Amino acid sequence: MFRISQFAQLMRAMPREGFERVVRSHEGDKHSKGFSCWDQMLVMSYGQLAGASGLRDLEVGFNRHRTQHYHLGTHEVRRSTLADANSKRNPQIFAEVARQLMGQVPRRMRREGERLMYLLDSTAMTLTGPGFDQWTRATRTDHHQGVKAHVMYAVQAEAPCWTSITPANVNDIVEGVKVPLQAGAVYVFDKGYYDFGWWHRIEQARAIFVTRFKSNVRLETVQRRKLPRQAAGVVLSDERVRFDNPTPRGGHRNPYTSPLRRIVVARPGHDTPLVLATNDLRCSALTIARRYQDRWQIELFFKWVKQHLKIKRFVGRSENAVRIQILTALITYLLVALYRAAHRPKASLWEVLRELRLALFQRAETEIELFRRQSEHRALLANLQPALFP
Repeated sequence: MFRISQFAQLMRAMPREGFERVVRSHEGDKHSKGFSCWDQMLVMSYGQLAGASGLRDLEVGFNRHRTQHYHLGTHEVRRSTLADANSKRNPQIFAEVARQLMGQVPRRMRREGERLMYLLDSTAMTLTGPGFDQWTRATRTDHHQGVKAHVMYAVQAEAPCWTSITPANVNDIVEGVKVPLQAGAVYVFDKGYYDFGWWHRIEQARAIFVTRFKSNVRLETVQRRKLPRQAAGVVLSDERVRFDNPTPRGGHRNPYTSPLRRIVVARPGHDTPLVLATNDLRCSALTIARRYQDRWQIELFFKWVKQHLKIKRFVGRSENAVRIQILTALITYLLVALYRAAHRPKASLWEVLRELRLALFQRAETEIELFRRQSEHRALLANLQPALFP
């Protein structure tokens, strides 16, 4: 009986009908010349998993496993064909496929009363030099030239659930206001999303936010809350406050009129403490401090993707090719997360990726069956062979 490879098992999580529906809506396979969006998705995902450093590595590595191509629904690839597809094909196809996968990543079972928590942040990817400068130089900032990936990360699912790719000069809050809000959820972000109007929208959506106040904000203290004994040395103060200035910027009225909490948290090794802002008036100050501390999980996600997938070195230098490579890296991350949930739920994501990378085109069930038969054969021979020493 034929057994599919681990790569084929991984790609089973891809919603193929949904994928083809997206391709048809964008006419992605029009003038494809035998190299479809599905072929491109497979090859680019292979490159992420195998750690291919360029088009030649992709071509040689993928074509070495031509006996597996039939079962994947693809064929051999030429690097010129892949380069042409990356430079011309609509990246929105891969963005919508990524959104489909984000909806599939299973949430971990949460404890009674635990809120869903989302972390929002962005990461920069530097793109300079011939081929990149033509389209990144006009949008560079004083600190960065390239693109930014804006991500909302679901803590319970340990995976991204919303993403956007923009030029380097787009402020975080410009993309942040596009995030879909969910009643009862907790949104944690830093001062890059400092906008009282957006805070008001989160409040109106009956959701919770945790962020930081800027040092120049004008606040009126309404109530000083008593600190519990277990918060000693961690939480320095806990106050209920209101904005003191209804028109903070050039006559623009501040729509946020509800009370907030101002929680000051000690930072060992730093000169200044953290000054947190939240509309959560019920949870303890320690709980809110831990929520903001959990924001580092999205930083670890960015670090993991940059270390273990291919988004530092690009196989194409056009804007289209860069966007497609970033999106296929995100899709690959989600596929590995789904594979882990189905086959290795107790293993870390890095362990699963490493095992896949070492045996991507092996047929796991066939290998196990072969090992079992060989072990039985060796045991049988050992029983039939007379002992050398009576």
